[in-house]
Amino acid sequence: MFNNSPTKGARRLVESALMVALAIVLSMLKFIDLPFGGSVTVASMLPIIIIAYRHGMAWGTLTGFVFGVFQMLLGLNTFSYVTTWQSIVAVALLDYLVAFLVLGFGGLFKKISSQPVALTLGVVVACVLRYLCHVISGATVWAGLSIPTNAALIYSFGYNATYMVPETLITAILAYYIGSMLDFRGLTIERFTGESTKKVSVLKIVAGLIVSAALVFDIRMIFVNLQNEDGVFDFAGLSAVNWLPVAIVTAGSIVLAILLSILDKKKKVA
Repeated sequence: MFNNSPTKGARRLVESALMVALAIVLSMLKFIDLPFGGSVTVASMLPIIIIAYRHGMAWGTLTGFVFGVFQMLLGLNTFSYVTTWQSIVAVALLDYLVAFLVLGFGGLFKKISSQPVALTLGVVVACVLRYLCHVISGATVWAGLSIPTNAALIYSFGYNATYMVPETLITAILAYYIGSMLDFRGLTIERFTGESTKKVSVLKIVAGLIVSAALVFDIRMIFVNLQNEDGVFDFAGLSAVNWLPVAIVTAGSIVLAILLSILDKKKKVA
């Protein structure tokens, strides 16, 4: 727990500023950038979630809001596709401000004794809430623009899941790993020592990253074909996908993940 040091406020402010800056940089490092918005990044949400875990949900929510403002400024070209002021407000709120404000819920499980588990659960909750924001936006604001009007909600669920699922997996895996190596619960961030570091299963983390990488590859191969001549998201393009490399990468990643899990179990027994 933090003490009542007079430098606590300044330390928290500096940490938050640095984490927002790191999150912005990570958000620019994209594995894939989908044609209708949304991308898979190098766990760009994790720095904000760590702040929420360290300093509480209220401060984490504020930090997430600031991060959302910067994301909105970086994505101003998105507003060129909407015309009414109601749509502009909806995009600003659902795709940016509220979508990243909810990252403050990453600190929801701080009272759980296992820090890696608490961080991982926080990532899942925060990502689900952000996903729902984008789903609502897709089914309302973007219906008839980049998402077909008919069955807009179903399309929105499917489209936004394609980048939020791998993004969530990558962030959760890194959150567990980093949460096992560094202690974020004190006044300063310190490295775990002794037996606590042995809780990390490197092989399982590698297996998770392999599966996540395969998901990113599959999304990239599939989504380049899901845009019709009018620039609208269209599932009919699935017939043009080259499914052979998708199947090979998917099957290969699953086999490798299983083998790494088996090796991990044998290593523990030995």
